[in-house]
Order: sequence, then structure tokens, then C-alpha cells
Amino acid sequence: MTRILRRRGNGRLSLFFASACWLLVGLAATAGWAQTPPANQGPQPANDRVAPQVREQYEQMVSRAISYLRTKGRAEDGSYSGAAGPGVTALVTAALLQHGVSPDDPLVAVSLARLQQFVQPDGGIYQTGSTHRNYETCLAILAFSPANRNGRYDQLLKGADAFVKGLQWDQGEEVDASNESYGGAGYGSHKRPDLSNTSFLIDALKSTGNAADSEAIQRALVFISRCQNLESEHNTTKFSAKNPDGGFYYTPAAGGTSQAGPTDEGGLRSYGSMTYAGLKSMLYAGVGPDDQRVKAAVEWLRKHYDLESNPGMGAAGLYYYYHTFAKALDALGQDVFQDSQGVRHDWRAELIGELARRQQPDGSWVNSDNPRWLEGDANLVTGYALLSLAYCRPK
Repeated sequence: MTRILRRRGNGRLSLFFASACWLLVGLAATAGWAQTPPANQGPQPANDRVAPQVREQYEQMVSRAISYLRTKGRAEDGSYSGAAGPGVTALVTAALLQHGVSPDDPLVAVSLARLQQFVQPDGGIYQTGSTHRNYETCLAILAFSPANRNGRYDQLLKGADAFVKGLQWDQGEEVDASNESYGGAGYGSHKRPDLSNTSFLIDALKSTGNAADSEAIQRALVFISRCQNLESEHNTTKFSAKNPDGGFYYTPAAGGTSQAGPTDEGGLRSYGSMTYAGLKSMLYAGVGPDDQRVKAAVEWLRKHYDLESNPGMGAAGLYYYYHTFAKALDALGQDVFQDSQGVRHDWRAELIGELARRQQPDGSWVNSDNPRWLEGDANLVTGYALLSLAYCRPK
């Protein structure tokens, strides 16, 4: 944290004191493991007492972001960045619902109506001809689940749940448990599963009420375990021992891929966003704190704690990283996260401060350093930022 504050300079001292106040509160609390929240329950406030400066900063950020989406981001038909398909619309709508915008508010209601136009006869929610059917349907599930009041979307969600389960790589694709693709989910265009899409699959399954020990989530756990740089009874892939640092990479399937590249030894480099995604997914699948997979992932994250970059990827996928960072640490149940240097981080306060520093004057966020993976799109990035902030909500 001292390194981060040094880079920001004296002009950021007010932010430092705000974060420090909340950190002192966090240090006084006992950090422990929490049970995974039940299905259909969103991120919960973590602290009874929050520094007034941090609370005000949080509320102003969220209010400005929602104002941007209401006045500039959304098209008249309810879509956000509609040329990219329904995915951005679903993600932004899910983020607004997490921040208390009612499904009956026109800001959300029109977008939900727009998303309903993408419901297909097979139960999926995707653009006709899409090569991203799993991704688009999973995000739509995350939008419709919290909006499902009085059972208005019961049938829609039932069909979508069955659809994404049908896309999962398993016996239906003539893939058995020995195959490196088993249990995973992908976009569809690359003809192999990946950890990012499998992480969204688990989020979607959890939101529709699937328990941690359900067959679909446990199949996904098989794939997720094989995306970790850790050799164990859960992972005997050829990559597991070549870079045994405990972090996660993109996929072991179809020859293996890491967006951070290979190691000199032929391994696959771990990186931040996938390691948080992998940890979160394992916790949602019921893997406990004493499991070697969780311990190894946490140790990698302790060595690479950072809010200025996506470790291993720099600025690429930075806001996706913030989203997985917040969701995983919330699932971990620790208000204070200690890095490998012994520094204790009130990660919620620090993330609030970092996102406040990066928010644009119009209330949006955009990855101006690296537009890869559509992070040059202010609607998508603002959605990611709001989803991240939902896990930092002060009481």
C-alpha cells in the first residue's frame, strides 16, 4: 500500500486518511472465513462502522455512475453498446440491480424487456448466430435472477439454466472426466472451454439456486482445478508441475493457453484476474479454507496483491480484474487481507479509493491504458466497476 501511496503523491492524502480510518476499523475486527452466501443473495455489507469520508466517497461514485448510465450510456431501446450483442446490456443491468435500482425503474425495466427479445427457443438468451452463447446467457441470468420478483421470470430462468448446463463439456459432448475439457464452459467460437466462461457459469448456476454440491457445479470444479498451477490428485495435467506457483491461467484444454504467455519450461503463467476467478469459483463450489488448492491460490494472491494493475497482465483486463478481485475476497470472508510482506489491507477501502481515482468526470469508467477485451467501452467498464463496488458497500 505504501508503494501505491508513493506513486499518487501528496495530492491524494485525503484519500489516504479515508482509507486509513477504515483500515483501523478493519484491524480491530476478527478476520475469518464466512460461509458462501446462499443462491440469489447478492454481496453483503461487511462493516458496521465505516469512516464517513469513505461512505460519502462510495455513495458519490455510485450515484455519478448510475447517472451516467441513465443519461448517456443507455440507448432508447434499453441496450448498452448493443452492437456488441446483449452481453454488455446484461452485465450493466445486473450491476444496477446490485445497487438497489428496482426492476420496475424504467432504467432497468426497459433493459430487461430488451434482453427478453434475445430469449431463444432452446432456452438460451443470446443474439441469433452468436458464438458467445454461454457468456451471453450467463450474464442474462445474472440480470434476471435479482429481478425475479413474484416469479415473473421463473420460466425464463429455468430454460436458461438448462441451456447453460447443456453447453457444459461433459458426456453430452462425448467428453469423460479424464479429458482436460471436462466440466468447463467456453464462448463457443474457440471450440474449447476456459476459466473465465466457467467462472461466469458457476455464478449463473449459483444465482438460479444450484447448490455447491450440484452435479453441474461439481463438474465445473473439475475443470477449474485443472486451470491451477498446482499438481495434486485434482490436477495431473502436463502443465501442473511446470510452473507450480498456485496461481491460475486461462485453460489447459486444446493444448493450453495463458493470456500471460508460457514459461521457459513450457508451463503456463498465472495471472491476477484468473487466479481470483479460480479462487472465487472454488469457494462457491464448496472447497474449504484448509484445502491445498485454496491455500495455494491465497498464497499466490498474497505475493501479488495489487490494485494498480492486473498482476501478470499489466493494464489488460484491469476492470475485469477488479470485478474478480472483489468477488473472490468477499467470498473469502476476510475484511482484512494480509500480503506476503505482512502488510494488512482493508481491501474494500483501498478498492473504493482506486476506483474513485479512476472515475471519469462524467461518472463513467474506461480503460484508457489498454482497450483489450472491450475495455475501451465505457458502458462495459462502468458495469464492471459497479459490480466491483457492490462487494465494497458500506452499511
